[in-house]
Amino acid sequence: METAMPRQEVTLDEVTAAATSLQDEGRDVSLDTVREVLGGGSAPTIHRHLAAWRGRAALAQAERDMADLIKAGEELEGERDELQAQLASVTIARDQALALSAEQTEDIERLRAELRDARQVATDALVGKAKDQLAIDGKDAQLADLRQQIERNVAASAALSDARLKAEMELVGAVTARDNFEADAKELRSKLDKSNAERIALRAELEALKASA
Repeated sequence: METAMPRQEVTLDEVTAAATSLQDEGRDVSLDTVREVLGGGSAPTIHRHLAAWRGRAALAQAERDMADLIKAGEELEGERDELQAQLASVTIARDQALALSAEQTEDIERLRAELRDARQVATDALVGKAKDQLAIDGKDAQLADLRQQIERNVAASAALSDARLKAEMELVGAVTARDNFEADAKELRSKLDKSNAERIALRAELEALKASA
């Protein structure tokens, strides 16, 4: 009777192939299942090779996780740069709105001063003309001229009032735009702070993975 040759000890490549096959099939990867696939082999050897296979798989997963974290960190860096650019743009627009508001405020004050002067001139003219006309009886032509001057003064006063109203409305619009720009700047700063916090957290997690690897 021929004596059966003992099975040659299993190799790391054989255990790796068996474990990978079991994993792909969704089966439990254990010493018994690997030994079943291989059709034999010593338990200590299979256990040692399985430990090496699991270590390689864990290292590969850690490297993939690290690559994902690096990519996420780069994306956050890009978002931070974009938010900073948006914040700079809003800041410039806000400064322009503030400058326009200051300029319009000066225009309103100038128009108010001109309106006061025009009203004073009109009042003085009306009083003077009224005194002159009261002293001259029967001067119909002079009375007609006085009426025309009064109408012109009233028209000029109305025009100045309209100009002042328009300037005040523009000022209100400028102040509203300024408030909106400041609100946008505040929201962008909040987003930037959140993005920086997330980036710091990701970097900490990346350093932890590097240390554990």
